[in-house]
Amino acid sequence: MSKENVYVNREYKSSVFKAYFSIKENCLALYNAVSGTDYTEDAELQIETLENSIFLKIYNDVSFVISGTINLYEHQSTINPNMPLRDLFYISDMYKATAMKRRNDLYGEGMIKLPNPTFMVFYNGPDEAPEREMLRLSDAYEHKTESPELELLVHFFNINYGHNKDLLDKCRPLRDYAILSYRVRENLKTGMEIYEAATKAVDSCIEDDVMRDYLIKEKAGVIQMHVLDFDEEKHDRLLKENADSRRRILDLAQMLSRGGTEADLRRFLDATEEEILLAKKELGLADVSCAK
Repeated sequence: MSKENVYVNREYKSSVFKAYFSIKENCLALYNAVSGTDYTEDAELQIETLENSIFLKIYNDVSFVISGTINLYEHQSTINPNMPLRDLFYISDMYKATAMKRRNDLYGEGMIKLPNPTFMVFYNGPDEAPEREMLRLSDAYEHKTESPELELLVHFFNINYGHNKDLLDKCRPLRDYAILSYRVRENLKTGMEIYEAATKAVDSCIEDDVMRDYLIKEKAGVIQMHVLDFDEEKHDRLLKENADSRRRILDLAQMLSRGGTEADLRRFLDATEEEILLAKKELGLADVSCAK
């Protein structure tokens, strides 16, 4: 397969995690691992998606929700403290849809039963993160209270390879996914471009029986998704770096405006000649050459 066979489609919103765990047996293995259950593939499993979340509904043979729960799983490669708020939006939409099916009862005396929700985030980004933690909607409240009247809890799992070993050992699909992601990153550290890094990682996983059947079938798509994800991460990182650079230039300009000299900027802030020139431009001094 040549590089020309892989196209980055900006409208393609899936990810390797979402695609891989939309497969019934993988989804069920993950559900069992995090829930402590032992459902087999004989269990009826229906997967529904809304944006980036996976909604699981497990039914028994007579089609009722097992233990009355619905599980919302989200994969992230960047840390997002707003997941409780996002999950509040997701579950509100789902509950609204459930209620609308019984709209005549919504204002009546009968109670509309709702599935119990469970919210989980599976993180495998490059930044340091705890093994596990609980994210709370109330953490975002401007005024803290001991007993918030509206709360939503999100279970956070760091699934980078080498973390949460007990969880990865319980769920081979999750372990294999972690290994693939790890190998892509390790290849990038050697200086490979993302296409080559993803291709070599996929090939090595196939050889080592890691996600083998899935990768043989979906090799081109998996590489495409890694290229797309990498481009988005790089874009976000560049935006942050540009914002940081902009703040530094403004700080240097402020120091100059308060009587600091170019020598002060070099000595105390390790400013480069380019940074000094940009700071002077902020003050309308672009026509003044930098003092040596």
